[in-house]
Amino acid sequence: MKKDHKISEKSHNLFIFLSTFFIANALLAEFIGVKILSLEKILSINPVNIPFIGDSFLSLNMSVGVIIWPIVFIISDVINEYYGRKGVQKISLIAALLILYSFVIVLFSTESPPADFWLENNSVDSSGNAFNINFAYNSIFRQGMGIIVGSLTAFLVGQFVDAYTFHYLRILTNHKWLWLRATGSTVVSQLVDSFLILFIAFYLLGNWSFIEVISVGLIQYFYKIFIAIVLTPVIYWMHIVIDKYLGEERVKEMIEKATTA
Repeated sequence: MKKDHKISEKSHNLFIFLSTFFIANALLAEFIGVKILSLEKILSINPVNIPFIGDSFLSLNMSVGVIIWPIVFIISDVINEYYGRKGVQKISLIAALLILYSFVIVLFSTESPPADFWLENNSVDSSGNAFNINFAYNSIFRQGMGIIVGSLTAFLVGQFVDAYTFHYLRILTNHKWLWLRATGSTVVSQLVDSFLILFIAFYLLGNWSFIEVISVGLIQYFYKIFIAIVLTPVIYWMHIVIDKYLGEERVKEMIEKATTA
């Protein structure tokens, strides 16, 4: 009885850890995602400027938030493997509610009147130029709110698509080829996520053109697929660690239950 209780507690603790890490990265991605970074500048290379639609070009630009989304993919797939698609759906809904809660708090913070001494103490930048910190604060966070609305929609749709695709591929492959269901679910779900968030956040609620949405969306999508493939060994490593932590018998039982649920 004590042994069964200990195994059950380990399973519960694992779910809490994975869920917390999942939510933390999802929230971080929401708030840092307002900045569009240039991979070309990071790599110190000239702009690639690949000819695209009309007079537009594709460059290696993407949301900073996209950088940590592969962590969300990995955790989502691990939760799906041991706790099934219902486990992923449950934690995705909780994450969505917390993102919505964050949206309300951010809205309150940007609408609240600033203190005069705060404005005065931050009235110039490091170079001595006039600086309106309240305007900067509101500009950043209100952009973030647009991303939160877009990302909340894209996040839920993408996670549900990912959960069902992973589950379907697991049944189709009879528990074999973990790399296929992990990468395959990412390929399908992120095709939705990568474009939906940009369309809502920057086209409908922002000032981007449709061509800019498509060009940045393509770069982000290819980046996510590339990273998903590169990080495949990490998923296998996590399985080894978790299997050792839970025990072979418990793992077999959980995966069987996750498959049929």
